[in-house]
Amino acid sequence: MFYRFMRGVVRFVLFVLNGNAQYQNKEKLPKNENYILVAPHRTWWEPLYLAVAAAPKQFSFMAKEELFKNPILSFILRHANAFPVNRDNPGPSAIKTPVKRLKSTELSLIMFPSGTRHSTDLKGGMALIAKMSKTRIVPSVYQGPLTFGDLLKRKRVVIRFGEPIDISDIKKMDKEGLAEVERRTQEAFNQLDKEINPDFTYEAKK
Repeated sequence: MFYRFMRGVVRFVLFVLNGNAQYQNKEKLPKNENYILVAPHRTWWEPLYLAVAAAPKQFSFMAKEELFKNPILSFILRHANAFPVNRDNPGPSAIKTPVKRLKSTELSLIMFPSGTRHSTDLKGGMALIAKMSKTRIVPSVYQGPLTFGDLLKRKRVVIRFGEPIDISDIKKMDKEGLAEVERRTQEAFNQLDKEINPDFTYEAKK
């Protein structure tokens, strides 16, 4: 209930701030199963757009543990299905918590495999979570304003979803297995970017 309320608030705020969003290929989203929605991390408001674009599905997501030190923010995050992760030393819970939620709740998971807006390297956590929870990976990309000022100028925001990636054929998540998941996912990101705009290139705003 709280999640749906917060998503409604977010949808309204994004419309007021920008009002120029386009959500493409929503039919690619699985209807009757949980999945891991992944994207290259390009803006701090990108997770908000993903959660709105993929409605009515509800999601869980990781947030850096520092955000939970504020009691008000912690209350909002926890009731919005977020859970804390130590980014410097993730620990077993960074894998076990999302796996448990994917297997035992109706919540899917939003993840940014690169972990940071200034990296294109995909991390192994996504692959392990997908394998252990037996869920598919749904690639998506954000193209649009990279600065808050450009967002307020109502420049077009595009979220595009891709075909779910099934990794059940990968038997072991060893070095080769993780590399294959990374290859499939990055290939999907590249393809989605080209489908939106063949001339698109991403440069992180530091």
